[in-house]
Amino acid sequence: MKTPTAEVLRGAGGFQQLELAVRIKLDGLLHGENLTRQYGPGSERGESRSYQPGDDARRIDWSVTARMNELYVRDTIADRELETWLVVDGSASLDFGTADWEKRDLAITAAGAFSLLGTKPGDRTGSIVFDAEGEHMSPPRGGRQPVLHLLRRLEQRPRQDAGRASLASALKLTNRVAKRRGRIVIIADLLDTDDWARELRYLRSRHEVIVAHVVDPREWSLPPVGLVTFVDPETGETFEVQTSSRSTRRRFAAASAERLSELEERVMSSGAQYVRLSTDSDWLLDLVAFVVRSRRLGVPAA
Repeated sequence: MKTPTAEVLRGAGGFQQLELAVRIKLDGLLHGENLTRQYGPGSERGESRSYQPGDDARRIDWSVTARMNELYVRDTIADRELETWLVVDGSASLDFGTADWEKRDLAITAAGAFSLLGTKPGDRTGSIVFDAEGEHMSPPRGGRQPVLHLLRRLEQRPRQDAGRASLASALKLTNRVAKRRGRIVIIADLLDTDDWARELRYLRSRHEVIVAHVVDPREWSLPPVGLVTFVDPETGETFEVQTSSRSTRRRFAAASAERLSELEERVMSSGAQYVRLSTDSDWLLDLVAFVVRSRRLGVPAA
């Protein structure tokens, strides 16, 4: 599904169209109460434990009590407001796309979709956009206007000159400013060679973390189109590749597959959730599959 970014961001109506598309596809999977990792008053059923003097008799878990032959009570999980931070890649490498759209457009639309998780009354959304010039932070605020402001700012950003952006530095900043437990959504192409996995592990120790890996098919496979000059948008380095060579294409595909697997493993080993969004596929269906898979595995909310 291609969602033209300019139309999505053309006022509140465009955002409502995006929200409608997400609601229809996800059928409520992205909505509902936000759960804290702490037990307390709430409607969500938690774990059972032995009855202690003073416990509310209305919370006795009769099925467990019957099996264990002693009194057990069922704790509930506290409902609370959700604070979401969007960490969005704004580097020059996002200005690339060979399929339906550029990676930057896909990243902006993904940011809009994920922000729908945090637009209920009481919820707040903040953002950190990182590029070659550093990090640009907007503090968490409630309502849709902060989200719309972020999306328009991302769409109107001028194309970046060659320069290396640091995902690790952006995650380090996120660790400092995200003081409340909440949800961190990282939208990036993960081309940064810094040790961002360590910062990701620190984030995951306190928050629910989702990494949306934005890719383009030409980054992982070469078409046979003869001699091609490539330019690294983040360093300005150029080099030539003879794409007519089958062995070259085969080696490139093998190295790319290994790199993709390595990136996914680095994210998953940190405890974060991973979803890959490609410019040549239906991003919304990919998002639906990710949410369904997460719910099936019982991934806890922050």
